[in-house]
Amino acid sequence: MTDDIVRMDATRISQLIARRELSPVEVMRAHLDRIAAVNPKLNAIVTLADGAMEGAERAEAAVRSGAQLGPLHGVPFTVKDGIDTAGVLTQRGSPIFRGRVPETDATVVARLKAAGAILIAKTNPPEFSYSIETDNLLTGQTNNPWNLDYTPGGSSGGESAAIAAGMSPLGVGSDLSISLRGPAAHTGIVGFKATHGRMPMTGHWPRVPRRFWHIGPMARSVRDVALAYSLMAGPDGADGFSISSPGLDTGVGTKSTRQLRVGWMASPGFFGPIDPEVVATVKAAAQALSSAGYHVEQVRLPVVEQTDANSVLWQLQQMESQPEFEKVTAGHEAEIFRHARLVLDAPDTPIADFVAAEQAIERLRDSFAEYFQRYDVLLCPVTPFPATRHGLNDVVVDGVTVSPFHVMSATSPFSLTGMPALSMRFGTSRDGLPIGVQVVSSWLAESTVLKVASLLEEVSPVRDLHPTI
Repeated sequence: MTDDIVRMDATRISQLIARRELSPVEVMRAHLDRIAAVNPKLNAIVTLADGAMEGAERAEAAVRSGAQLGPLHGVPFTVKDGIDTAGVLTQRGSPIFRGRVPETDATVVARLKAAGAILIAKTNPPEFSYSIETDNLLTGQTNNPWNLDYTPGGSSGGESAAIAAGMSPLGVGSDLSISLRGPAAHTGIVGFKATHGRMPMTGHWPRVPRRFWHIGPMARSVRDVALAYSLMAGPDGADGFSISSPGLDTGVGTKSTRQLRVGWMASPGFFGPIDPEVVATVKAAAQALSSAGYHVEQVRLPVVEQTDANSVLWQLQQMESQPEFEKVTAGHEAEIFRHARLVLDAPDTPIADFVAAEQAIERLRDSFAEYFQRYDVLLCPVTPFPATRHGLNDVVVDGVTVSPFHVMSATSPFSLTGMPALSMRFGTSRDGLPIGVQVVSSWLAESTVLKVASLLEEVSPVRDLHPTI
């Protein structure tokens, strides 16, 4: 039964608990046993939450008493260790924050708890949540459950690996440029970055650059991230960017019957060199949507092709992050890992380049605004290539040698512009690694993203695959 439980999604678990066909204690025990069995190989879980089993016992008592149950009653969840959890270590992937225990939950964590979910563990991030790989001097390297020699990505790599391996059905990650969607693609789960500001960042660190950071749900099904989104979204009165109600949705809704208009792009243009297997996966997803009755065509966006989104992001975030990193690392120079060191050692961005980067974002926003007047959805890669081996200094993609940071090329544009974007698996590489596709829509059009992703999930050729770890 344990194997069955740890492969269930959160929605299914909550349904069975509500029908008294599954006990919250049984669910918690199954996931704790799974953590004990596979985490030594993955190093995805860095802290078990004290009181998780006691919470499950209280949840079971509530079921027996006939109390009103929340939508996630008795469901375990995990949280990336850059996000505060009351009474549970939140060490941010750094010895500088060793032993740090917050007094309060991040807003999104509190909201999941209010829905009945039970915190089971914290998951590994890279140092300060600033890297495309998950590794740090405090809790070490996280491995990909599909192949331990490969990275799960970063910075929500521990979260994605934990969910993919069945140690948690639901989690909370964060995303600056790729940090939620990339790890989801590398490990074959679903990661959802809603419109910037939909979910309060209160309780997340770092807080700079605020206009690019997003918090979002991660799970093994689209319906789970949709449910978590509905619970996590909305202003909290503390995050000045979180101002829109989740009830305000400009998308097509869940029951739209009109033909949706989908543009897809992979290669040529847009993201630079892309692995042919990734291109084929995006094309297959486009064909699936066409077969479902959507209007689908290949598109190009010249402004996007002409903009190096990674460079734009670096020129801006380095200048904003460096003072914050200098403040927290002062006197702790021996405890700084390579991720923070990269930011600290970088030269200042010349003011002309900083302004040019800001203007590049404005052009991107205008280009996407025009595009979404004609189309409902943009379908594209999540990453230009599948997960790589740990610690590579360069990557060969379709015969072209690129920096490992090229992995962010297909996600950075939507972080810079704050648009909703979802990552989900739709293929498999020749090496047996997941390949994802990215579903993007216009600002505040989350329902469109979730509707299209749900359809793709229904017809996905890889829907029921799990790592054998």
